[in-house]
Amino acid sequence: MLNRSAAVRIAESEGTVKIKVLCIGDIVGRPGRRILSSQLPLLVRQHQVDAVIANAENAAGGSGLTPQIYEKLGRYGVHLITLGDHCYRKKEILPILESGGNIVRPANLSPAAAGKDFAVYQTSKGVCVGVVTLMGRIFMKPADCPYAKIDSILPRLSQQAEVIFVEMHAEATSEKAAMAYYLDGKVSCVFGTHTHVVTADERILPGGTAFITDIGMTGAHDSVLGRKSDCVIRAFRTQMPYPFELAAGDVRMSAILVTVDSHTRRAESIERIQVREETADEMIYDSDDGKPDSANGFMS
Repeated sequence: MLNRSAAVRIAESEGTVKIKVLCIGDIVGRPGRRILSSQLPLLVRQHQVDAVIANAENAAGGSGLTPQIYEKLGRYGVHLITLGDHCYRKKEILPILESGGNIVRPANLSPAAAGKDFAVYQTSKGVCVGVVTLMGRIFMKPADCPYAKIDSILPRLSQQAEVIFVEMHAEATSEKAAMAYYLDGKVSCVFGTHTHVVTADERILPGGTAFITDIGMTGAHDSVLGRKSDCVIRAFRTQMPYPFELAAGDVRMSAILVTVDSHTRRAESIERIQVREETADEMIYDSDDGKPDSANGFMS
């Protein structure tokens, strides 16, 4: 069996290796998981996708990730799993964060925090895709400098992956755009998550890095960020804690498809993709969601 370097050299000698990476926006609860399970295999076949990256920090009951859902995401066809500020919401995921080779938490958390800075997936073409998640610092929980952290990671990751994707998990659009321009020409793509609202600003930056401010949400869009609107309105109006129950209407999967030349490591195209669920299902929780959170709701 050929090793990765030999496989890449042979492929490139026969022509430029194009790698297609599908990045899926925040999966919110069972509605998001359901559409992912039904639509992801179709998208992979239709677009000849080589690697799938998905943000799963809200996949379990709307906040956090459980081991059961982690395993299912792999069976659905997700190769690399990213998490954001809710990465530790479900404590039972901690052993997987430490041992799993395909899941990352924000790299600029404390060095003592459980989990890994980056993950790498080897595609069937022999080309490796790496992913790093960075967390913003404006209107977010405390985190270390994302610029210093990515500077320390890239020399190591570049030795392991020809294609590098950076997820900027942030509230402020300015932070996402600034990081994209900082990394232009150093990575293949910078995409934003956390706000759950897809933006229409996808583009290729001058140095060849694909960028979009936010890739959106995979879940119920007849909602406030995947939660029932009346619950969120009640919390805003009263300033009291209320559970933010998951919504079930208008379920969509939001994603981007990025094509990268593995030789130059530059992105050649970036395309927004959104798929609607064809059949309705009012069931919004199941045993995979784990223990419900407290009365305080969590969004994004």
